[in-house]
Amino acid sequence: MTGFIILSTFIGLIIVSFAAIIQKKIADSIILFMGVGLGSVVLFYLFKAPDVALTEAVISAGISSLIFLMALKHLGEQK
Repeated sequence: MTGFIILSTFIGLIIVSFAAIIQKKIADSIILFMGVGLGSVVLFYLFKAPDVALTEAVISAGISSLIFLMALKHLGEQK
């Protein structure tokens, strides 16, 4: 059962990654990038690395995405 969850999470992670690449709007890509980070968190936790999962959640899904969204807002104000 765990193997099925890992495989489906990995396939979902690949699909979301490609979707983030092909998006036309940058905001949609950033949101999908957050999904990639959260998918990585799930995989790290399933591979019994909760410390790495917590770090990935804070850095990738949290801080990096927040910085990207702030930069996008700043660029939108300059137009």
